[in-house]
Amino acid sequence: MGDLEYIDSVLGPRGPHPDAKNIPTDAEALDAYSQVVTRVAEVLSPSIANLRVYRRIRGRADIEGGGSGVAITPDGYILTSAHVVARTDGGEAVFADGSEAMLEIVGTDSLSDLAVVRTVGAELTPARLGDASQLRVGQLVVAIGNPLGFAGSVTAGVVSALGRSFPTRSGSISRIVENVIQTDAALHPGNSGGALADSAGRVVGINTALVGPGQGQGLGLAVPINDATRRIIAALMNEGRVRRAYIGIVGGPRPLPPRVARQTGSSSAVEVVQIMAGSPADRAGLRPEDLIVEIDGVEVGGMDDVQRLTDSGVIDRLISIVVFRNGSRLELSLRPEELPSR
Repeated sequence: MGDLEYIDSVLGPRGPHPDAKNIPTDAEALDAYSQVVTRVAEVLSPSIANLRVYRRIRGRADIEGGGSGVAITPDGYILTSAHVVARTDGGEAVFADGSEAMLEIVGTDSLSDLAVVRTVGAELTPARLGDASQLRVGQLVVAIGNPLGFAGSVTAGVVSALGRSFPTRSGSISRIVENVIQTDAALHPGNSGGALADSAGRVVGINTALVGPGQGQGLGLAVPINDATRRIIAALMNEGRVRRAYIGIVGGPRPLPPRVARQTGSSSAVEVVQIMAGSPADRAGLRPEDLIVEIDGVEVGGMDDVQRLTDSGVIDRLISIVVFRNGSRLELSLRPEELPSR
């Protein structure tokens, strides 16, 4: 038997795959890809605003910068990134059809990097919000915004990772934004606040950051649209701010020791890394290296669970926290406070 015959006997016969008739050609695949991106751009472009914001200094409005925004209601509400409108007094929104409208700041939340602004006297074409929890790695996504001031720019790529996180800060308070979407769709300064959409044209994320120094590193991040961020958006629209509970810990996920895992039926918990002096956690008796496994009877596996279970509904209410300390189970009572807005 010759070398090629031997290789064929090991690797299988050469030639077309038996199911090749069901596999699109390169040209067909490229055409389908183009059709999806084109359709998403046509659907979403009317909802994307180029935001130009200013700050009043001695009674004069000076342009501070800008970014992108996504119209979410027909009566003028626009969703954007908090850092786009931070420390600004207003501005204007410019849309793909050339129309312009003055805008006012409704509410900002630096700890999620989300903000809501509203145009004055303009009817908008609202985008449809999706659910980032349904995304899969490798899924096609389309980014629309105004990078470097080039309005209505469209880029496409895939979801390159899910479950990322990045730190945010408001004054002396820091927080981790969880379940961030990572994409290789090209993002540049000015894309912030713009839409990251799925192939059905639903907005699944608000573009927020670049990874690495410089521009165009191939790694962009977007705050996901999910149940948690929908609540934040609703609070900003209705109250202009987001109320959060504060317990005063710094923590991170940690696998449970085998014996504790068998006892609890869980595989992971939140390890307390630091306790803020005088905080509710400090007064309740929590200590560094405690493993938090439950809050108010609900299993905890990561800091996103802690943040979800300590929302505004538990402010000034006594809640139970189950921890394992040196292998022993303890149940503590804690009364969260309201997190200062600044």
